[in-house]
Order: sequence, then structure tokens, then C-alpha cells
Amino acid sequence: MNIDSYAFGKIVIDGRRYTSDLIIYPDGKIAGNWWRQSGHLVTEADIKGLISASPAVIIVGTGASGMLKPARDLEKRLEERGIQMVAAPCHAAMIHFNKLNSLKKTGACFHLTC
Repeated sequence: MNIDSYAFGKIVIDGRRYTSDLIIYPDGKIAGNWWRQSGHLVTEADIKGLISASPAVIIVGTGASGMLKPARDLEKRLEERGIQMVAAPCHAAMIHFNKLNSLKKTGACFHLTC
């Protein structure tokens, strides 16, 4: 799986265009229309299914300008489960995902706008 491109409000993954926030599971499944309980805050509950898939790393695409913020304790809670977290604005997150996905069991969640 490869993220081909990202631009404000859209991401192209393996040639398919998505225009809503999404989660990418380590097995390649993509779940669109990802909503969070608190809008621009991502919590453990918001990515519960992704955590259950036991990735080695979770990439958090925080939007074009980085407006989405991981909850204060999210990185620590993931580390306790042996999961590394990388949070970055979407363009950088796309690069991290493409690099790590071939090396480790990788999952991701992307906020496509702000």
C-alpha cells in the first residue's frame, strides 16, 4: 500500500481518491468518514479499532496545518502497548507512512483538512 498524494481535503491511496478523514489498518483496509469524539482531538477511544489491529506504529496525520492534536496521554498509552506513534501534518505523515509501511506493521489515521 502506498499513499500517492495528499492535498488539503483529499488523499490518494493506491490510485483511489478519498475526501473524508480516514483510518488505514495494517492489513490495508481503509475506513472512511472517521469521526472523533472531540473534533480536533484524537483519543485512544477514537482509534480503538486501529489499536486492536496491533500495529507496530500508528501514523497520525494531523491535517494540513497540524490542527488535530493527539490527546496528552495518547503517545504514552500506545507505548505501553508496544506501539510507536508518529504525529505530523498530513504531507509529512504521508512520507512517514510510505517509508515505514514497508518495514513495520503500520496503521494510520488522517485528518484531511485543517
